[in-house]
Amino acid sequence: MKITRWLIFAAGGAAVWAQTPAPLAFEVATIKPARPLQEQVMSGKMHVGEKIDGARVDYGAMSLSDLIEKAYKVKSFQISGPAWLKTERFDILAKIPDGATTDQVPEMLQALLADRFKMTIRKETREHSIYALVVAKDGPKLKESPPDEPAPPADAPPPKEEKGVMTMQTSQGNMTIKQDGNGGATVRGPNGVQQKVSMQNGMIHMELSKATMEQMAEAMARFLDKPVVDMTELKGNYQVVLDVSMQDAMNAARSAGMAVGGADLPGAAKEGEASDPGSSSIFTSVQAMGLKLEPRKGPMETIVIDHIEKTPTEN
Repeated sequence: MKITRWLIFAAGGAAVWAQTPAPLAFEVATIKPARPLQEQVMSGKMHVGEKIDGARVDYGAMSLSDLIEKAYKVKSFQISGPAWLKTERFDILAKIPDGATTDQVPEMLQALLADRFKMTIRKETREHSIYALVVAKDGPKLKESPPDEPAPPADAPPPKEEKGVMTMQTSQGNMTIKQDGNGGATVRGPNGVQQKVSMQNGMIHMELSKATMEQMAEAMARFLDKPVVDMTELKGNYQVVLDVSMQDAMNAARSAGMAVGGADLPGAAKEGEASDPGSSSIFTSVQAMGLKLEPRKGPMETIVIDHIEKTPTEN
């Protein structure tokens, strides 16, 4: 009997010592509500996205859905939770503890969501309806973007400021917007992707340069009723042309949490309704590039939010 008790005691002690260590967490984190996106756009100073600089992590105007995507390395359609996850936005400044690396930031963000927003989750494999972006029967008709121009030497004078160019500060770097005088504009993001936007025949005409197929799929998904998954196996950077209806653009802005007024356009799909593949300009644009969007279903890991608070605990 004594031996048995000692075995139980030893096993219990071993279990205590073998407990899973506490999750890695930010050394300190400050959370506050973000300014509305439309207010940031009007001011010309945008604090949007993720920026990691040394031990400093800066999240600007990110929704809880955005933060969960970063924390668990998933897409928005892999998150199941309340609709307000996409509308409640926060600015977060956090410090990485000594000895930790930037690769561990997602794990620290998981701990922050659990601690400050009391989030609890479970992971499930669910069947998802998607659009598979594939190469059409006759092959792709895409034009590869030209290579980048060589960087100027370090001692070269700074480039002259162009007239009509507005620089907007974002947490990921500067974004420039150049208006062309005809109601259009050229937008260059901090990721190097350039986008020309204009109105043509009542449609928003977008020309993207240096876009990967994954970036193209993400851009299209904002205007459709299902996520788009790149299955083309094309690895280059391409010049992409998309035509988007005003109604689809308004729905995409609403989904991003922006207050968009105005009535729905006659004959257009209402917010939340499925797009019609037979009439959507997105499908027409894809076909012109020798690609195809195929409705499919497939199993995907899903982050199911069992509980989360709208308001974080105090700093």
